Amino acid sequence: MGHVEIPESDISGTVGFAGASRPRTAAARNRPANPEELWTAPAVPRDRAGRPGAKRKPGRRLPLLVLTDLLGLGFPALLVLRAGDRPGAPIAAAVAAAAWAGVRAARGRYAVRDAGRVRGNPFGDWLVLVGVLAVLLAVTGGALDPATAVAALVPGLAVAVLAAAARRLSARRGAARRVLVVGEAAGLDRTVGLLSSRTDHAYAVVAAVPVGPAVPNCGMPVPGRLAPERAHDDVSTVLGGAFTHDADLVLVAPGPRLDDDRLRRLSWGLHDSGLALCVLSELSGIAAARVRPASAAGLTLLHVAPPLRRGAQAVLKTVVDRGGAALGLLVLAPMFFCVALAVRLTSPGPVFHRQTRHGRHNRPFTMWKFRTMVADAESRREQLSAANESEGPMFKMRRDPRVTRIGHALRRTSVDELPQLLNVLRGDMSLVGPRPPLPEEVSRYDERELRRLAVRPGLTGLWQVSGRSDLSWQETVSLDLWYVDNWSVATDMGLIARTVRAVTDGRGAY
Repeated sequence: MGHVEIPESDISGTVGFAGASRPRTAAARNRPANPEELWTAPAVPRDRAGRPGAKRKPGRRLPLLVLTDLLGLGFPALLVLRAGDRPGAPIAAAVAAAAWAGVRAARGRYAVRDAGRVRGNPFGDWLVLVGVLAVLLAVTGGALDPATAVAALVPGLAVAVLAAAARRLSARRGAARRVLVVGEAAGLDRTVGLLSSRTDHAYAVVAAVPVGPAVPNCGMPVPGRLAPERAHDDVSTVLGGAFTHDADLVLVAPGPRLDDDRLRRLSWGLHDSGLALCVLSELSGIAAARVRPASAAGLTLLHVAPPLRRGAQAVLKTVVDRGGAALGLLVLAPMFFCVALAVRLTSPGPVFHRQTRHGRHNRPFTMWKFRTMVADAESRREQLSAANESEGPMFKMRRDPRVTRIGHALRRTSVDELPQLLNVLRGDMSLVGPRPPLPEEVSRYDERELRRLAVRPGLTGLWQVSGRSDLSWQETVSLDLWYVDNWSVATDMGLIARTVRAVTDGRGAY
């Protein structure tokens, strides 16, 4: 194993990986590339003994994905058109299905990414399909009623959304990537910390290779170390660490000591040896669907789409909000009566608790809830301020003495929040969004926290499905800001589905 004295540091130690050839002289470390020397991957053997069976390659699922899209749109469209006694229904359904598969293919929905992440924005693809079919109808002079045509395509959108959700769930459960992280100590600690703190991704960090003399505090095994400057055996060190810990992905956190040339040479060796490479971007809080790569003058550019604020998806969100709220109030009316009766009979005071909250663009509105506390709860809050368990502007107390007996049950099941369907119907709130804050909370917001008010607050949201009151203030703000910048109708549908499970579980509700 090589040994090197690190200049301008009191740290000296082993650098590299056991068994790898390590020329450590300055001349060798900075040796210029010989144009006549062909690139060959370092000969680092990989011990495959005891390795689990090979995972099924995502590319093998391509026929199934295409078939799902074809049948998912074509078959329901055929049924709708036949129900309306439309002539040529089979041909129209077949053309629509083929166009749907073509749109999905043209927009890269069948491509396989190294990260194993499921591509796709079904709603955006569906809007493109509607436009394509509208043009086809105009060109061919078809007599199909536009309303019937759109109605025939709606079931296909629902199938695509459900299929995408199922694929994401399958990817999270069965396609975990074993990751070796490479970078300077600070970048390693941040990357490993963030990946380890969440479980809603497919990356499992198994080891880390630091760059330079600093010692990382991430707690991961360190099978080797890269010198501060580019060395001839960088690839051997990384490959050795990856093979030792059976990693199938190398994640690089760029820094001053991992410049373009060093990273390029590292990618050559990794790819020639059959290892996938992923480079961490400094962009945070931005959904991958908003990022589009491009090239110009030899540079790799990342175009970041602006958050959705208006357009078709915003209109659809409003329609879903108002329609869902109206339907919910109608269906839940009997339960509302029973809960109101229970609240009224178990403690003196009004059935509903009305409270001023701040909504979109910091506009105040009156929010409705079933009363879960004693009637004079607001006046007693100041007495309990010392018992506040939140480090932020919110007041949270796990065992709040002001909560009534029936109130505990209502809070645990989130039934106390259901009257906010009235606020959704009025347009003060949305079904999905950040939690609406109190005026005194908003008065303490900084510029970052005020961005939570860029969209309508929600009856549920990421905070609801991620721990509710168990979350810290900074975690709550981070989740809300992610939603503000990255929401979509498909995201909302997924959060509503996850809310059902969160409410059933009851964790973090008090």
